[in-house]
Amino acid sequence: MFTGIVDRTGKVVRTGRRLEVETGYGDLRTGESLSVSGVCLTVARLRGSRAGFDLVPETLKRTTLGSLRKGEPVNLERALRVGDRLSGHIVQGHVDGTGVVARTRGLLRIETPLAAQLVPKGSVAVDGVSLTVVEAGPDSFTVALIPTTRRISTLGRLRRGRRVNVELDALARRPSRTSRITKEFLARAGFL
Repeated sequence: MFTGIVDRTGKVVRTGRRLEVETGYGDLRTGESLSVSGVCLTVARLRGSRAGFDLVPETLKRTTLGSLRKGEPVNLERALRVGDRLSGHIVQGHVDGTGVVARTRGLLRIETPLAAQLVPKGSVAVDGVSLTVVEAGPDSFTVALIPTTRRISTLGRLRRGRRVNVELDALARRPSRTSRITKEFLARAGFL
């Protein structure tokens, strides 16, 4: 469990199914969860502050981690501990899918069919960063980036056409178009 408050970026050292990232953390432990560009990964190997992760085919298919290049920066966040402040929103690190950056000036606009499930003024995680949805349409959404977010995370370096990881807010999302849970279904089941 994470909050989407990225505290640093790391650098990709090795790509593929055995991803390695120079994290800058000096006290990571094997077995610890770490959000890497919004994806919850388990630290499998450590060499100083370099962490190694084993990626399964589903992770490579559903996220942008399979397209990372050596030397590329990634957003990092350590797992939430009991008693920590929840500054962003609840982020699981279970990416719902990807989107494509359509605009970077002014509001950041991401094109993705996942946008139809977003709640305006709700939360979304983009590459692991907790953001507030400004507008949400059927195929895209916009978010505002404050200078601190642009500086601390990779979002300030995004370019048009770049794929990003998107995680919908687990607590506030609209049903997907393919969901069989409708108002009529809930009424028949006695919930409404």
